Amino acid sequence: MSAATPVRPGASEPSARGADRRRRLPRSGRYLLELVMAAAAVAFLFPVYALVSMAMKDPRQIAESPLAPPAPPTLANFGDAWSSASLGPALVNSTVITVASLLLLIVLGSTGAYYLARRARGLGYGLYVLFLLGIVLPFQLGMIPLYKLVDSLGWLGTYQGMVLFYTGIQLPFTVFLYTGFIRALPQDYAQAALIDGCDHRQAFTRVVFPLLRPITGTVIILNAVFIWNDFFTPLLYLGGSDKETVPVGIFSFVGQYVSDYGLVFAGLVLAALPVLLVFLLLQRYVIKGFAGGLKG
Repeated sequence: MSAATPVRPGASEPSARGADRRRRLPRSGRYLLELVMAAAAVAFLFPVYALVSMAMKDPRQIAESPLAPPAPPTLANFGDAWSSASLGPALVNSTVITVASLLLLIVLGSTGAYYLARRARGLGYGLYVLFLLGIVLPFQLGMIPLYKLVDSLGWLGTYQGMVLFYTGIQLPFTVFLYTGFIRALPQDYAQAALIDGCDHRQAFTRVVFPLLRPITGTVIILNAVFIWNDFFTPLLYLGGSDKETVPVGIFSFVGQYVSDYGLVFAGLVLAALPVLLVFLLLQRYVIKGFAGGLKG
């Protein structure tokens, strides 16, 4: 057997560093890219700055210099907004409606998507196309029939009416997300559970559903933002009742003749904090959820 030929250190390693150097942009190109990224960051951060800045100004400062930094800043608007618009009860109402709707969407969407993902032909495919049509068609087309349905059930001005509406409206989108992610999962996990004696319900709840954490986080964030920020539907279904949500409560600041924009922006900041907190807690699941769905 011939002796092995000595290899110079680093000669057998792939020349990844050299390839990276060749692919690097010139200095002028890097500066231009950084400038574009900085401009995009400013464009995204400017509305946030305007929102927080005006929330800390009194009416005189807003009238004289709406975009200038508050001098001096004041937190009185937050207390006034909390008490004047009854944001405490409104936050409770929004939380109850959002959480109940999300629970139903996760349960119904994940179980329905599990069937559709494993039954790619026949009835399963037809139902999947039907859900896709639910995404394409605007829900505004059915606002009057849905309103009459909720009214006939006696659920106007109630939590269950809003939960029913949001569950039905967002279920096609939720099924679409879950189906794409489940199709990308190997079927070996569920089949192994069935061989070990589990039925389909146990295989889904104990094996498949824990693997759906990334897409579940995506479902929670996207649906929570839509439900929490929706204004027209709660105004139509809950207007004048004690179940009004945060957007409807903030709308009470803006009248026909009087508009206290300091209170409006302070209320908007308070209303955005819960959704922002949920997003920060679940943001790492968003990209994973979309990436897994795209693979399917």
